[in-house]
Amino acid sequence: MEIPATTQVLDSRYGLKRWQIGEVASKIGQLYYHYYLRTSETSYLNEAFSFYSAIRQRSYYFQVNKEDRPELVVKKLRYYARYIVVCLLLNKMDLVKVLVKELSEEIEDYTQRFNTEDQLEWNLVLQEVAAFIEADPVVVLNDNNSVVTISNRLQEGSVPPLEQGMVVGQLILADALIIGNSNNQVKFSELTIDMFRMLQALEREPVNLATQTSKQGTMEPNEKPAKRENPHKYLLYKPTFSQLFTFLSASFKELPANSVLLIYLSATGVFPTGHSDYEGPYDFGGVLTNTNRDVVNGETVQKRNQAQKEMHCLHPGDLFPFTRKPLFVIVDSSNSTAYKNFTNLFGQPLVCLLSPTVYPKSVQDQSQRGSLFTLFLYSPLLAFSSVCGLNSVQRGLWERAQEFLHKVYRDIGQMLTRSRTIDQAFLQFFGDEFLRLLLIRFVFCSAALRLHKLFRESQSFPESYPELPKQDTVESSLLQKHILELATMLDVQSLFWDDSLEAY
Repeated sequence: MEIPATTQVLDSRYGLKRWQIGEVASKIGQLYYHYYLRTSETSYLNEAFSFYSAIRQRSYYFQVNKEDRPELVVKKLRYYARYIVVCLLLNKMDLVKVLVKELSEEIEDYTQRFNTEDQLEWNLVLQEVAAFIEADPVVVLNDNNSVVTISNRLQEGSVPPLEQGMVVGQLILADALIIGNSNNQVKFSELTIDMFRMLQALEREPVNLATQTSKQGTMEPNEKPAKRENPHKYLLYKPTFSQLFTFLSASFKELPANSVLLIYLSATGVFPTGHSDYEGPYDFGGVLTNTNRDVVNGETVQKRNQAQKEMHCLHPGDLFPFTRKPLFVIVDSSNSTAYKNFTNLFGQPLVCLLSPTVYPKSVQDQSQRGSLFTLFLYSPLLAFSSVCGLNSVQRGLWERAQEFLHKVYRDIGQMLTRSRTIDQAFLQFFGDEFLRLLLIRFVFCSAALRLHKLFRESQSFPESYPELPKQDTVESSLLQKHILELATMLDVQSLFWDDSLEAY
């Protein structure tokens, strides 16, 4: 990427102003970002970052503030917003904070110079990104109390390997729909915090983040691209039912052989209004889909008739046609248990991981900063520390706890593969690294919440379809022992039930 040489050509031959060159570079950066969204290949994020970074370093937009044209300033503000999104996805949090400060100053200057109608919108953008940065409930600190940035993408060696001779399915996670429609959850640029966390849980750590060179996006000769593929993702923020169904159908249609479609739903629960004698897949409610304004009147009429079902809702029955291929569903919602009422009509592998539907008040108060269940699937140690009321953890302790958790994950993996009563669907998904890690984290989450003294109701525990054999997994004495060891390591053991102490 030779930006300086290109700049000279654009400047001398075409007579473009600097802000116009900046606009070209910004559009290229945006193009790379959209390539990332389409392909899930994280190296494109690095390319987008290179272009956005060059614009700032070379002050391409500097002269914009001297021109009396508000539309040019808006181009600059949009560039900042896009740059911030890319930096968030690359975990460049120190730079994000600098950019937010600069954006704040730019917005202040813009609103003072031009009395425009979008003033409130830009201030809202600032508030959203500020809340997004502060969303993580626990921070990891260096010895000098500076914050350490932790990446939670899939890293080499972070997934417990399969035992030798272990027979599991050969399915590969190829496509994922990540849907966010939770009311009042922190968001930025059509990404809720839950969506942001889940998309990173379904990506490998980019190789050239750690070993970045001047040649962006290059591959090492010994690197095998096939091994490093990320599942393709659709990010749907507050979709209508028809939008959701369209993307679901497209993904289903294009799904290769021996592949899995993952559907992640982080959405407000919709509960049934009436009771019918026959309880079918449309009688338990589901999760909210967005409402088009043109059907609001129709909705009010519909709600008068309790025999009819909620239109703006993804019911379990809506997913039945898609169970003709391997399907892995994660539901994070106050009505997640509606999806327990599945029937595997076609005999294909099917698993649903379902969030708790009731949380203790202290956890519920934090829900705006993202769901605890999704946090466990994204970073179990972050979630564990959060539910124990910790605000910060020293780096050395964090690294020891992570190392300990790797051993715990290995044991959970063996519990799942050695269980004689486990449903085969779990094992059919176990060959894929992303799905293996999600299943292991799910079991850890279920076991930790069962031992935590604040979680007393059965609705406060995650569930699954098919059900896991509890004694072999989430209520295993070995796993309970591990959780108490982790709690002792973090000095929060008093928050957990310990049967060995209760016996005295």
